[in-house]
Amino acid sequence: MPELPEVEVTRRGIHTHLIGASITQAQIRHSVLRWPVPDDLTMLLPGQQINAVNRRAKYLLFACSKGTLIVHLGMSGSLRVLPASTPPLRHDHFDLQMDNGAILRFRDPRRFGAILWWDGDIRQHPLLQKLGPEPLSTDFDGQFLHTKIHGRNTSIKEVLMNQHIVVGVGNIYASEALFHAGISPLAAAGSLSRAQCERLAEAVKVTLLRAIEAGGSSLRDFTDCEGNPGYFQQQYWVYGRTGQPCRQCGAPINKTRQGQRSTFFCAQCQQ
Repeated sequence: MPELPEVEVTRRGIHTHLIGASITQAQIRHSVLRWPVPDDLTMLLPGQQINAVNRRAKYLLFACSKGTLIVHLGMSGSLRVLPASTPPLRHDHFDLQMDNGAILRFRDPRRFGAILWWDGDIRQHPLLQKLGPEPLSTDFDGQFLHTKIHGRNTSIKEVLMNQHIVVGVGNIYASEALFHAGISPLAAAGSLSRAQCERLAEAVKVTLLRAIEAGGSSLRDFTDCEGNPGYFQQQYWVYGRTGQPCRQCGAPINKTRQGQRSTFFCAQCQQ
């Protein structure tokens, strides 16, 4: 599933093609995604200008003249900017045609993504209003994390993936950040010291920024808006490296299950 870096890479790629452009046509080919695509988008969107493309957690927010188009990539979704003459393929479910000759095309083989519309204050949308802070913002730091995890017996990895505490840190980047912070993913969150929380918050930020710079991770379906894969998977220290030697100490990388997700860690380096 695309995590924060992949969504941010997508946002940066499409941003320059869309800002200031006006929508001339919206086409829905398949409306059955995670939630039904609103039928009235074909009438609502034409004539509206795209003023900004923002990201909140893993949601892309297209600020239009009369509201916000919300896009979530789901497990296999992608957005491509293409020439208007490009014929659609089987899993191309939604198009926005722009007055500059480009098409923004949403592709989602598994159909677990979402395309929604909101004409009010986007911060009050039910999917967004209870989310935690952005991990790359100044609102997320060691002090904030230490306060949030106080008294929690849940594992620190599961806490990092709780979108009500901090957004966008999925399975891959939680495992990697915990390694760089030297903290076991199995540790009870409430047992972490203030100093450990400082290290972890910094490791989260650094890991996400490095992933964005590398174009994200392409393990299965992810490509950027030009169809290019990400390369951060070449920099993994623990994720997906079960049994391989730790790049830091040489001990074999372990794998376990937490909350129905695979967790990778080095028992020697992460105490």
